Amino acid sequence: MKKWMAVCLAAVTAAALMTGCSGTKETKDTAAQTTASAAETKETGKTDTDTKAESKESSAQTDALESGADAGDGLDLEAAAGKHHVEINVKDYGTISVELDGDSAPITVANFLDLANSGFYDGLTFHRIISGFMIQGGDPLGNGMGGSDREIKGEFSSNGVENPLSHTRGAISMARSQMKDSASSQFFIVHEDSPFLDGEYACFGYVTDGMDVVDAICENTQVEDNNGTVAKENQPVIDSVKVID
Repeated sequence: MKKWMAVCLAAVTAAALMTGCSGTKETKDTAAQTTASAAETKETGKTDTDTKAESKESSAQTDALESGADAGDGLDLEAAAGKHHVEINVKDYGTISVELDGDSAPITVANFLDLANSGFYDGLTFHRIISGFMIQGGDPLGNGMGGSDREIKGEFSSNGVENPLSHTRGAISMARSQMKDSASSQFFIVHEDSPFLDGEYACFGYVTDGMDVVDAICENTQVEDNNGTVAKENQPVIDSVKVID
């Protein structure tokens, strides 16, 4: 079943309200996020039948993970340990240098390195951009519905995995559907501090150089709606993701 992969903005809005966000910027961001949540719900077009199907899928996925399937099978978790460095080269914008933390999120890092080394990301795009929040890419379909052939365990606390990394500016993390173990190839880079994502998404590293590139992408990319949808012809292209070490 194809699933809409995104940062769940409904949860973001609730968390923001619970932490007492106030002021012009926060109010504007919260309003945009609420609208984005509604847009996501409309786009997914979920019915009661879909919800039941997802519940059944979630149960099957849990059973699979308990038996060891989809938890990182086929990935070199030992090689993923420690720090790794990658360069995300974006056409017409420049290079985003990222340090990955394989000790905090070994499955996520192993999966990202495997995809990068295989050339999976080369030529893909950033298809969803919300200035002040994040830029999302890595979807072979370019519409939020695609991924690789592998789904991995979500390495965050609400899924039973302690991950100390926080979604501050420059964090790189994995997008997912409502299923907690559905992350595949889509990732996002946090534009402004968003710690309310902590515990719900698998942060696995930080930008060490090139946040000016992220800033430029947010500033210059035309979006179609408050959900950050970018038309195919306007999507910034990822020339390559190179593993340095």
